[in-house]
Amino acid sequence: MKQFFKFMFASCLGSALMLIILLLILIFAVNSGTDTNVSVQPKSVLYMTLDYNIPERTTQDDIMNTLMNIRDLDADISGLNDIIANIDYAKDDPNISGIFLELSSVGTSTANIEELRQHIASFRESGKFVVTYSESMAQNAYYLATAGDEIYLNPDGMLDIHGMASQVMFYKNLLDKLDIEIQIIRGPNNKFKSAVEPYFLDKMSDANREQMTKLLNTMWFKIVSDINVSRGISIRRINELADNLSLTFDANVALDEHFVDGLCYRDQIITRIKELAGIDNSKKINVLTNAQYANARPEPKAKSNKIAIIYANGQIIDGVGDDETIGSVTLSKAIREARQNRKVKAIVMRVNSPGGSALASEVIRREVELAKAEKPFIISMGSYAASGGYWISAEGDHIFADPTTLTGSIGVFGTFPNAKKFLNEKLGLTFDVVKTNENADFGRFNEPLTDYQKALLQKYVGNTYNDFTSLVARTRSLRQSYVDSIGQGRVWAGADALELGLVDELGGLDKAIEYAADKAGLTDYSFKYYPEQMDLMDLLLKGNVQEPYTKSLIKNKLGKNYTYLETFENISKLDGVQALMPFMIME
Repeated sequence: MKQFFKFMFASCLGSALMLIILLLILIFAVNSGTDTNVSVQPKSVLYMTLDYNIPERTTQDDIMNTLMNIRDLDADISGLNDIIANIDYAKDDPNISGIFLELSSVGTSTANIEELRQHIASFRESGKFVVTYSESMAQNAYYLATAGDEIYLNPDGMLDIHGMASQVMFYKNLLDKLDIEIQIIRGPNNKFKSAVEPYFLDKMSDANREQMTKLLNTMWFKIVSDINVSRGISIRRINELADNLSLTFDANVALDEHFVDGLCYRDQIITRIKELAGIDNSKKINVLTNAQYANARPEPKAKSNKIAIIYANGQIIDGVGDDETIGSVTLSKAIREARQNRKVKAIVMRVNSPGGSALASEVIRREVELAKAEKPFIISMGSYAASGGYWISAEGDHIFADPTTLTGSIGVFGTFPNAKKFLNEKLGLTFDVVKTNENADFGRFNEPLTDYQKALLQKYVGNTYNDFTSLVARTRSLRQSYVDSIGQGRVWAGADALELGLVDELGGLDKAIEYAADKAGLTDYSFKYYPEQMDLMDLLLKGNVQEPYTKSLIKNKLGKNYTYLETFENISKLDGVQALMPFMIME
């Protein structure tokens, strides 16, 4: 027994020492990392590289930021909230001469890029410059760059304009090889609810191909139309060059076709920026990153009247969530706190979600209903607010979406694995059961569903779909039969959703805030943000301090290919009836 306690004590002591060492490393890293306490001198330039996975809001805990970015302490991982706030504040800051965008790619959606473009356009109205340079520029980076004044490319660089695509990974053949059957229960007429297709098809269904073609064409037309306006290049010509990849492998074509304003090296761009900022060529530019400028911006004065900004980001699950997952418990609590806070006069919920658990979505919707009975409750859809993401949005007083926001996907499904053959024939495992009631073993993964169980589940899924369409019909003042006709799991772009009556207005978070303030009769207000972000101590108490570091590292390593890994991660979270968007967009 003494030996047992001896080893147990040694193990606990070792764990405690490791924890202390980790904390000391993090504190040292924070203190020795990028200095955000800088002065904003006259003729300063705001510098942005946006090739990381841009979060909806910046992590406020310094140690957490270091933990997620420990491999590169000089990197800037500011959230979309601070990037936009920086642009808006810099517009009227006499010490900021302009913005320098050095872009290879932009780690966010087309919808968020649209919002960034609008704020850059507003910044330019002040007469200040916005210059973009790249050695190799991806399509989404170019779309953002066209909101500025001048675009430059390395003489041997690449401008990758190729159009848009949607890619779906199919698991049918893999499951067949493993002798695993995924038993699927879909809502009635949910032919567009293609999230389940990878389990039983090896290519897109006609219905899915139809919706994807419509969706992509709407999004691409928005992009090329904006490029046409900004650069004066015809839509037809943009498509011709995209079709034959002419711009991708020859920078001179990009110059000749007026996609860029010049071919030059980085030192030459620095000279150009000095010229625009009125800085002598022998002097250095005072460059400020997003993180530095956000830290230098004065804190907004707290006002007695507040607008609550509630972030609903990620897949919807039952229980507790975090910054990247919408947990029914966490988000419901946030909405409830905003409702009960007497200083909060209006609420704006920022939704970025492909959906998830139908039950969790309904739990959250109920809190939205209670809150909007007391205060204006406005929805701002970001990258996507589809399926369960639309479910939790539908109850809002007024819904804003960007033209390329992915929304709708009004449909539900359930999946139930049957691994009997895999277990019996591949692994040699057999099972036997004793039970007190006919369906006491319901839910076993080593047996197929009975006909009775399938019929029961089909009825349940059908009722859930009826609840969904009934909700949309009630909140959007539409006939339920019409909602079913535009539902059936179909995903729409925000511009199309506006015409269909699924959203009220096109615009970003700033427009939603303006609308909320007007409805609440506010002219002087500050913000209160929900849910509270997790800090290092929260992670330590949960025992998953390594999770944000691991996720951040994998995301930055895989880039846009992270979506494939995320697909598998989302599958592992499926439990019960789901209202989930089925695919990804490749830009």
